Amino acid sequence: MKSTTENKLEKVAGNGLLGRRAFFQKGIVWLGASAAGVSMAATTGDAAPPWMKTPGAPLRGYGQPSPHTEATQRQLLQPYGTMAPGSGASVTPLQDLNGIITPNGLHFERSHNGVPAIDPEQHELFIHGLVGQPLKISYNDLLRYPTVTRTCFIECSGNGLFNANLADEPMQMPVGHLHGLMSTSEWTGVPLSLLLDEAGIEAGAAWLLAEGADPVAMSRSIPVSKAMDDAMIALYQNGEPVRPEQGYPMRLLLPGFEGNMQVKWLRRIKVTDRPTYTKDETSKYSDHLADGSSNLFSFTMGVKSAITRPALPYRMQGKGFYEITGLAWSGHGAVTRVEVSADGGTSWADAELSSPALSMSPVRFRSPWQWDGSPSVLMSRAHDNKGNVQMSRADWSVKYAAGHLYHNNSIQAWAIATDGEIKNVWS
Repeated sequence: MKSTTENKLEKVAGNGLLGRRAFFQKGIVWLGASAAGVSMAATTGDAAPPWMKTPGAPLRGYGQPSPHTEATQRQLLQPYGTMAPGSGASVTPLQDLNGIITPNGLHFERSHNGVPAIDPEQHELFIHGLVGQPLKISYNDLLRYPTVTRTCFIECSGNGLFNANLADEPMQMPVGHLHGLMSTSEWTGVPLSLLLDEAGIEAGAAWLLAEGADPVAMSRSIPVSKAMDDAMIALYQNGEPVRPEQGYPMRLLLPGFEGNMQVKWLRRIKVTDRPTYTKDETSKYSDHLADGSSNLFSFTMGVKSAITRPALPYRMQGKGFYEITGLAWSGHGAVTRVEVSADGGTSWADAELSSPALSMSPVRFRSPWQWDGSPSVLMSRAHDNKGNVQMSRADWSVKYAAGHLYHNNSIQAWAIATDGEIKNVWS
């Protein structure tokens, strides 16, 4: 017979998925055990833990993580090894984080030839081209302009490439390797529209060329419509100056657009009447379709979600109650719904969304699950307020050419074996 606790829980989908109200029900013993009867005498006086018996560490000028969390670090992806150590990426360990904000030191980074050591006293931003009054603005000058703050994600369009259709078998990697080229921060900076209005855009202007001050002068073409909408020159990240690997002293922020366009170490904006067709928007970052054609300017990141626990590199700790949790985001707008499945997509249940549905900002989703120890496949599917729904991997693979790397927003699946092993699978 089922226990009283199990009888009280509402099953809303197959294989043990519970209703969101389970989070708020009283009297549920989630781990099947109670702490009743534990004596406090065993943890006080001479039996107290050692950290209660000596003074703590002194104050310091800049806080650091606990030494017990040293393993929570970005993992490096360096395709060219020692030949070009500054070219590659480091991924956010999504499996070790919660909430939606990424700590500055764990925000993913993508560099094409290392991080330049820029002196802010010598760095200047130039705005020229089809403008009435070209501008040359120092870093200190920019600090005097009005600022805005918004929370949004940045995602490399190559995020999810390890789960794209270029391999015959799914790769067994942690969540961070599969989806960790996406991070979220609270950004503060000067609206780009303010600077363009000051420069005076001329008739016929439709595009910008944004160029960085790194050794490869990373550059991309940006539609003027985006620049005049919600773009900013970001100066602060999560309250502190933008870090060097994120573009110090200033970077371009284009909410919802692919990360490569959000040029770091920004030094120049040229207003033009047409795209510049730079190296990185012709040789890379284009979408190759199954019919042999290509989409050259695929700017907006699609609606996507990823379960971060239970997931690799962890394993289940025995049957019973678990919280399925993850992140969902969309470059088109706000995520309004996330569905979770524990039976490989046969049935779905709505997850609890714990963050406000802000535009171009992720939500953290959670769903209670009672695992009975049987083989299971966990999946999540996100919806946004523009009517977009995250597609299956099969549908994504039909749309794009074999070996295509970019804009993979297909559904991720985790298979759980009876012994608790978790594997990345294609469903």
